[in-house]
Amino acid sequence: MALSEVTGSVHSWDVSIGVDGPGVRFAAFLAGCPLRCAYCHSPDTWTMRSGTRRTVGDLMMEIEKYEDFIATSGGGVTVTGGEPLLQPRFTSALLSMCKQDGLHTALDTSGYLGARADDALLDATDLVLLDIKSWGEARYRQLTTRPLAPTLRFARRLAARGMPMWIRFVLVPGLTDAPEVVEGVADFVAGLPTVERVEVLPFHRLGAAKYAGLGLDYPLADTEPPTEELITGTRDRFAARGLLVA
Repeated sequence: MALSEVTGSVHSWDVSIGVDGPGVRFAAFLAGCPLRCAYCHSPDTWTMRSGTRRTVGDLMMEIEKYEDFIATSGGGVTVTGGEPLLQPRFTSALLSMCKQDGLHTALDTSGYLGARADDALLDATDLVLLDIKSWGEARYRQLTTRPLAPTLRFARRLAARGMPMWIRFVLVPGLTDAPEVVEGVADFVAGLPTVERVEVLPFHRLGAAKYAGLGLDYPLADTEPPTEELITGTRDRFAARGLLVA
């Protein structure tokens, strides 16, 4: 089967600047995710049924509409979700076709399903946006319902391959702001030589309406966004390890 004929469940796509990697990005949001993060702002992407069956060729036709704009900005294509590694064949085919077209490619993942990313998929990936959501197995499982160890194995594998990474850490008061959590993540990340930057992302409640629309309780309805003092202090903890922090 040709790469363009590979099908997957696609939730949506969007074009943004400086959000999902460098430059102008075409972000393809795939449907389905094995994690249930307490702070998730996209519960509408949790199941494969939330998407529409599309071929890689369908998405490439959409990408071509923005290709000149993407190229001149130094941007590219980001495959995100949901969790794109829940659909490794589709993700690999899409990244490969983008790579063949000379586009910069990025994979946005929690790393939990990193073992599903074979060498061909990673060969077609220029940058991995890796979400490390917390530290310590008990805390991580409480936050996401899944274990942390697969994400750490994947991060080490990427570093051993020499693959560039941007680390994403969502700062949630009362959940991920404890000094031992931040310092645990920071110490681990500082040991990965291919990390180019760390993005500390302040928690927000913009996804609350999606929970209401799906008839779901929003678990962090009473959680306030972090203060500027907390954000600055967290960024400083990462920077103290010699990491570039955004």
